[in-house]
Amino acid sequence: MRADAVRGHLDGLLLAVLESGPLHGYAIIAAVQDRSGGALELRTGTIYPALNRLERLGLLRSSWQSSGERRRRCYELTDAGRRGLATERTAWQEFTTAIGSVLDPAVSPRPAT
Repeated sequence: MRADAVRGHLDGLLLAVLESGPLHGYAIIAAVQDRSGGALELRTGTIYPALNRLERLGLLRSSWQSSGERRRRCYELTDAGRRGLATERTAWQEFTTAIGSVLDPAVSPRPAT
């Protein structure tokens, strides 16, 4: 899948994989790749700026956790992040419905709200 395919949807992807609990950066990358069946491969240079931005916006919080000798920054959703994820999901459903109705005219679109 093209790298630019996630453009505009990265926030939703990151929030969604963090819904089940805190993860560190590489685990977030692995979760997106796993949940997409390998179709989406995010790079560290893509997700860390996005994670930092989402944290500045109050959608995520982070903390340092130790794993043996290693320290990792773990990210988790805030209450605002959970609300943001709900908004992202609604927007995604509306987007896919609209695009689907154009690409497959046999599918009748839902009325716009």
